[in-house]
Amino acid sequence: MVIKILMLVIFFGSMVGIGLYCRRNATDVNGFVLGGRQVGPWLTAFAYGTSYFSAVIFVGYAGQFGWKFGIASTWIGIGNAVIGSLLAWAVLGRRTRIMTQHLQSATMPEFFAKRFGSDSLKIAASVVIFIFLIPYTASLYNGLSRLFEMAFGIPYFWCVLAMSVLTAVYVIAGGYMATAINDFIQGIIMVIGIVAVIAAVLGQNGGFLGSLNGLAAVTDETVSTTPGIFNSFFGPDPLGLLGVVILTSLGTWGLPQMVGKFYAIKSEGDIHKGTVISTLFAVIVAGGCYFLGGFGRLFTGDPAIQYGANGAIVYDSIVPAMLSNLPEVLIAIVIILVLSASMSTLSSLVLTSSSTMTLDLIKGHVVKKMNEKKQLLTMRVLIVVFIAISAVIAIIQVNSPVAFIAQAMGVSWGAMAGAFLAPFLYGLYWKRATNRACWASILFSSIFMTLDMLSNLGVIELKLGFLQSPINAGAFCMIVGLILVPLVSLLTKAPDKRLVEDAFACYEQKVLVKKTEALGDE
Repeated sequence: MVIKILMLVIFFGSMVGIGLYCRRNATDVNGFVLGGRQVGPWLTAFAYGTSYFSAVIFVGYAGQFGWKFGIASTWIGIGNAVIGSLLAWAVLGRRTRIMTQHLQSATMPEFFAKRFGSDSLKIAASVVIFIFLIPYTASLYNGLSRLFEMAFGIPYFWCVLAMSVLTAVYVIAGGYMATAINDFIQGIIMVIGIVAVIAAVLGQNGGFLGSLNGLAAVTDETVSTTPGIFNSFFGPDPLGLLGVVILTSLGTWGLPQMVGKFYAIKSEGDIHKGTVISTLFAVIVAGGCYFLGGFGRLFTGDPAIQYGANGAIVYDSIVPAMLSNLPEVLIAIVIILVLSASMSTLSSLVLTSSSTMTLDLIKGHVVKKMNEKKQLLTMRVLIVVFIAISAVIAIIQVNSPVAFIAQAMGVSWGAMAGAFLAPFLYGLYWKRATNRACWASILFSSIFMTLDMLSNLGVIELKLGFLQSPINAGAFCMIVGLILVPLVSLLTKAPDKRLVEDAFACYEQKVLVKKTEALGDE
């Protein structure tokens, strides 16, 4: 216990210290929200990765999908690395950095307003972000607090409260630069921690081969009658597995807290380095989490695994149960690992939400004239408000019939990625995309995911079949958006030519590069 408490004190002390140190970089809006667009490849790549992977992945998704798909859940981590990191950086990185700087946009809603010439589109997007980031943030508290209860015996309420206060302190003090530096430190902890934990957990079951053999012997006729199905290449439900891969991998392309990392990157060389670093980080952390979760059924008889009133397993208890018998030092490492993952994601979410509400909704609409000082003060106040609302929901959620972490995250990711992925992607690449097409994508996903959520909560009765799951519903919304935007664009009036040409003019600007980067025309 002394070791665990000492590690926590050092961790929290360093986080707050970095926040206070970075106050000098958060004296204006550009510095507070984007770090002055001068963030290097290592900080950007780790900020991207740590915002991507949190306690939701480690505790919620790894436990639930490892239980459902067995070792095949590792494909989710591979998809996260290839689609969610490598391709995201390759397809979006450079163009996002160039056009957002050209349009002088610091947030995704502001990009929509200037790219498509629609101020109402900015307002709608900012409202969607604020509403649907809240369940995601609440799910972070849920996952972390379960592990704290297991390791320290601290009541859930106090875990949520402590995490809220500490995150608020360093984000309010240092803004984006504080979160980026902290993300780098937290990312290193995550990489080291996940490798150590996998080795320790598999060691409890005879090592890697022994664990695979044990998993091959597991049967569950309610899922499949095929022998060794949880040890197979695609698991018992390949279609369901594909839905999870799409949501958790392609979804990052439309999430404002993820795409926002590209706004702040410094140079071309940093994009190339960041792509490699971010992808390797995802392979280790995401691949490791889902690989670990795939062995969850080996712990079926563990007393730490919880069951609901209807006899169904509580998925969020699986990973804590897998870790409960580890040596105390390793449990301390796990706590710091999940704390790092959660606080890095939480800081990114609250910064995204507060900056969006301030710059896109309050400034110029609620308050007509806002100077830099008022904007910074408003963002800092909203950080506190956003954290408080999320904490209250997390405390209520843990005792509700829909307390699974993955469900809350699925609703959040599905609504935002479904709403924004297609408008953002086509906005960067296609001149014919229209603001009405963007409206169609935003409205469809927001309404569909809201109905899906209300149906799962029992407020309304809808028979959605395969799409009843928020995971599958979110993947569906993203695919529909990619079809809906070009279809509606071609059926509606073409956008103003001058507006479009001005936006895309940034790609035509010529730059001089070294011969190591281009051969030239000689």
